Amino acid sequence: MRINVVYNNKIAGYGSVLEALKKSLSAHNVEFKSFEVNNAENFGEFSFVIGGDGTLLKAARFYSGSQTPVFGINLGRLGFLSQAGIDDIDNVVKKVLAGEYSTEERLMLESGTSLALNDFVIKGCNTYRTSKFYLEINGKFVCDYIADGLIISTPTGSTAYGLSAGGPVLYPTLEAIVIVPVCPHTLNVRPLVVPVHETITVKTSDKLLSVSADGADTSRCVKQISIKTSNLKARLAFLNDASFYSVLRNKLHWGISPECR
Repeated sequence: MRINVVYNNKIAGYGSVLEALKKSLSAHNVEFKSFEVNNAENFGEFSFVIGGDGTLLKAARFYSGSQTPVFGINLGRLGFLSQAGIDDIDNVVKKVLAGEYSTEERLMLESGTSLALNDFVIKGCNTYRTSKFYLEINGKFVCDYIADGLIISTPTGSTAYGLSAGGPVLYPTLEAIVIVPVCPHTLNVRPLVVPVHETITVKTSDKLLSVSADGADTSRCVKQISIKTSNLKARLAFLNDASFYSVLRNKLHWGISPECR
């Protein structure tokens, strides 16, 4: 097995984790090459990604074209998509080389040339004021919002910004898209879950829209944006003993009562 080692050199502590991973791979006589995430190449059949969730999202988008599995080694805060830390590296390398891992294909969204594994976030270009958004699905008007923004999310992204904005948690391999308003100025607006074959268009009448894919790559302000499911899918790797529900419990403390003090 040839392996890509992708890292984010803007995150503190990446160097020691990178060296530990290289040492472990070399000890197992594995052929590998390392790349900074903004200069990634497709050298191998498997990719270790060192960084936070943002780094993993960028790497997963890049390797989606070749369907190369990506596995996250977390250096960020939460690391919801990552499983391992520096203390786990030797064990993880052994399991990956032994084939003791599984992969999941994750739905992605596209708008023009932009891809998102988590979400597209749409706001007014004047971020200090609310904006009016018009929502259309397959060319048919659905509703309008006066809100701080709209989040168009994949199931993978449902535990990210969309969850913070009051959206539902979706199992990550579901075929669905979530539309979540950010701070809507009405009490009768709720998140909307729609099928993956829908084309979602957001327009504005008097202001321009700012669009961000996976929290980065903000586009120029536009009058409207159309979003649909991409033909590309990200391929994430997980150890066989991992489960989505255990991640919810361990990282989001889902359903855990606060301790009495």
